[in-house]
Amino acid sequence: MTEPLRVLLADDQTLVRTGFRMILGADGIDVVAEATNGAEAVDAVRRTRPDVVLMDVRMPEMDGLEATRRILTDAADPPRVIILTTFDLDRYVYAALSAGASGFLLKDVTPEHLTAAVRTVRVGDALLAPAITRRLVQRFTRNGADTAALHRDLASLTPRELEVLGLLARGLSNAELAARLHLAEATVKTHVARILAKLALRDRVQAVIVAYETGLVSAGEREGAEQP
Repeated sequence: MTEPLRVLLADDQTLVRTGFRMILGADGIDVVAEATNGAEAVDAVRRTRPDVVLMDVRMPEMDGLEATRRILTDAADPPRVIILTTFDLDRYVYAALSAGASGFLLKDVTPEHLTAAVRTVRVGDALLAPAITRRLVQRFTRNGADTAALHRDLASLTPRELEVLGLLARGLSNAELAARLHLAEATVKTHVARILAKLALRDRVQAVIVAYETGLVSAGEREGAEQP
């Protein structure tokens, strides 16, 4: 029998944690620990070794950004981190994604989207909400966010890998990439894996950020993105 997913909730609002715990539990996902600030989250990850952390940004003592950095550099096999944010997009979310978070959710997420998101990042996929990702990248690359950690030299990529990265950044799934490029989906997965390895990136979220930061894709190019 497959073991249930193990999740840690980090949020300073009791009602938020309670609601999320009930939603996750109803879908067979175990909440193994809760934290009211970033420091507690870092400690709880060390003790309980969850698969996924749902991390609020604004918390006392240590914010979610610093906690995310520590969690993702602490262990050889760290959990996936999903950042929780409000609709106005906390300025720290971009930095958290740059630090290695696997995606982000708005706090008014539906129960179905919440559980699907946890399962998505657990298997190694990134959580990319097209409209929000585009707005986020556009806002903070334009405003000169401190993103030096993700600057990469794309010269190591082959022409095909550059093409795949550009389409990936525009929001295409592996299946859509395969159809567009007339390739097998397994071949696309191989290209994506090589891109991540060559650029020393954790997942597709960071690949999207790099594509924007290096100018491979501009913020206005994202296919199918909603207008802000």
